[in-house]
Amino acid sequence: MSEDAGRKLALVTGASRGIGAATAEALAAAGYHIVLSARTAAGLEEVEERIHASGGSATIAPLDLTDGESIGRLAGAIAQRWQALDVLVLNAAMLGSLGPVPHIDPREFAKIVTLNLTAQAAMIAAFDGMLRAAPAPRLIGLTTSVARAPRAYWGAYGASKAGFETLLGAYAEENRNVGRIRVAILDPGATRTAMRARAYPGEDPAKLKSPEVVAARIVALATEDFETGSTERL
Repeated sequence: MSEDAGRKLALVTGASRGIGAATAEALAAAGYHIVLSARTAAGLEEVEERIHASGGSATIAPLDLTDGESIGRLAGAIAQRWQALDVLVLNAAMLGSLGPVPHIDPREFAKIVTLNLTAQAAMIAAFDGMLRAAPAPRLIGLTTSVARAPRAYWGAYGASKAGFETLLGAYAEENRNVGRIRVAILDPGATRTAMRARAYPGEDPAKLKSPEVVAARIVALATEDFETGSTERL
């Protein structure tokens, strides 16, 4: 019998560092087998080693979410090994350059939208069947306050995340009365991450909450009941 037999399955994107890594480790500690996904294989291996050292179970899946075909391949590989996906955490995102809307670089904006929105739709489509096969599936998407409260110079990132929230909200409504899938939209707020440091280079990271605080809330959302499609800010 494999070491992950009997464990629930969770897939976490952007799992090589920050909130994604902390979430993967917290879910593993809660008894889930974790599929770790990110572009950086070395970072994923470090997270996997920490999970195994703590008695958990994980599999790494290096993946560029902007490559739509790779998402399909990942879903196919996971479906060959597991029958259902209990938790899908959509955490991977790209900040891009901050600046005035008229100065947004079209090429960079296309990359931001591809990762923060288009790839997320592809992930939902690819894993919808496996989520439906789980007894109490959860989809948890990480968002930002600028998706709902526009802020100067954050137009590109905020627009992509606004679209992401709308996508998750629509998926939640589609499943509200016809399935078991519950969708949570979580805004972690000010958290000690590399993305936050890029956006606020002069900020004291010691004054920010740790990624582990956000991870603990995600673990709770993976198990508790909540109103599907609701947005929560830590």
